Amino acid sequence: MPDMPDLGCPPEIPDSAIANAIALMETGRLHRYAEAGGSGGLVAELERAFSRLMGRRYAAAVNSCGSALFLALKAAGVRPGDPVLLNAFTLGPVPGALDHAGATPVLVEITEDLVIDLDDLRQKARVSGARVLMLSHMRGHLCDMEALTALCNAEGITLIEDCAHTLGAAWNGRQAGTFGQSACFSFQSGKHVNAGEGGMLITDDADVAAQAILHSGSYMLYAQSGTPPPAEAMARWHRRCGNYSMRMGPLVAALALPQLSLLPERVADWNASHDRIAARLASVPGFALPHRPEAESYAQSSLQFRLPDRSLTEMRAYVDACRARGVWVKWFGAEIPEGYSSNPAQWPGVEAIDAPRACAIQVTLCDIRLPLGLSVEACDAIADVLIEAATVKERRHASA
Repeated sequence: MPDMPDLGCPPEIPDSAIANAIALMETGRLHRYAEAGGSGGLVAELERAFSRLMGRRYAAAVNSCGSALFLALKAAGVRPGDPVLLNAFTLGPVPGALDHAGATPVLVEITEDLVIDLDDLRQKARVSGARVLMLSHMRGHLCDMEALTALCNAEGITLIEDCAHTLGAAWNGRQAGTFGQSACFSFQSGKHVNAGEGGMLITDDADVAAQAILHSGSYMLYAQSGTPPPAEAMARWHRRCGNYSMRMGPLVAALALPQLSLLPERVADWNASHDRIAARLASVPGFALPHRPEAESYAQSSLQFRLPDRSLTEMRAYVDACRARGVWVKWFGAEIPEGYSSNPAQWPGVEAIDAPRACAIQVTLCDIRLPLGLSVEACDAIADVLIEAATVKERRHASA
């Protein structure tokens, strides 16, 4: 069996980003603002570049996507005890942001294509009275965004997009992150831009931007932000927003900024690997993969599949068999959370789990991360392992 590639290998840091970081460290000016004045430096430059990239007026750089999600909730008017809608397939930092804001999660079902169930969303919104939806584009899967925004408009729901996995993705040519009141992105090492950690909140709403800038810790130096809202918006909020010290530091911006131009190349690389492995799995009985609508342009840095006929015990055996062969498969149905994979029963602060279909889907749901630069041979070797590990059970049944 050939050596398997390291599926946890993050995107490389380009030489220009390393040079940026070294030059910055030589100055010693690593704080998020310059008290003596200035243009805002690399953080402001990143905010301007990201705003242009996404076509939105304002961008607020913060220390993580989780912080951006929390600030988006605060700016949307969420207060302790408020119900907030959340699709029941996501990662821990998303319900964690709700917990941080003191909100009560209202879990919404997902479909077998791993996207939010719009019928259940409408029902849960009406029953709960929730007026904010934190929509997680989990693992890069986009629902019908036109239908979703029409539903939100009809029901009076404010949409916040969690785009940690969808930088570079689009629905009918419109970028993910441009449908809601605000959207949040991640620059964590496993994401499309690798700066170790970091996040970005984007919006067209001046009041949302003002609150995000002030809450993130501007020390009244908010004019140094890269995309500051009008002075009257800042005046409305500057005495009402506590300083949470969440703003991105310039060292992160130094690493992130040169990587924005690499996104098209990276997305093409990831999608080529995803599509080759997915096609192999889809041709084998027993594997179920999400359907990708024609309207969806994805940026798939990971791959998801289910083995819907397997029991919990059989799923654990399958995952162990893949890992023993060198392919680190993640599983959302484990009894306890493992690394970056968890399910609603394992999220702190979630008391009511009224999403049985979402939970059942995750019992047999696996995924793998896709590093950049996989060769055709490496993709085929990964697919071989995933398929071979599944056929062990079938052979045993046949010989029984």
